[in-house]
Amino acid sequence: MLDSEKCRRIIEQGATQQEAFAWFDQLEIVNSADILGLWKGIEIKTGHPLEGVLSASNWFGKRFINEEQVDPLVCLKNDGTLYNVNPLLIPLDLPIDKLPLISIKLGMRLFQHLLATDKSAARIRMITYRGKTTASMIYDDKAIIDVFRKIDDQTLLGVMDFKMRKVDKSYFFVLRKVR
Repeated sequence: MLDSEKCRRIIEQGATQQEAFAWFDQLEIVNSADILGLWKGIEIKTGHPLEGVLSASNWFGKRFINEEQVDPLVCLKNDGTLYNVNPLLIPLDLPIDKLPLISIKLGMRLFQHLLATDKSAARIRMITYRGKTTASMIYDDKAIIDVFRKIDDQTLLGVMDFKMRKVDKSYFFVLRKVR
């Protein structure tokens, strides 16, 4: 099966953690320069406790300006414009996965002016993860690294590596380049 077909199937149907990692492990690495630009994000259902949280928060994706300036949480305002959320203000270490998704959606809508930032909140580095050195996004103020592999020239598979969160599952997502 071609990776683009597998991507479509996994986005539509989800995957187990083992299936997602098997796919991730066989994909090619991506270089830092290849991920610059704006990317639209899509969550993959794999049973991670944070599933649905980014979608409920009107997450659009990520913007990689250069290796030192990354907007990791680009969200949609009510009027359809994009804004950057300060990840420091998102309590990923709390059990937000226990909150009803409607509460997250409402909170993001009511407090978007407080959560917004014009400052970069991450950077890109080449990191070795699961045996391959690939472009990765390191959050400035969170113990989280997003590691990327190349599905094709316009599509990436990402896995969120949490240092502090005590979960035996990883959070997977797809990024598609916005032209």
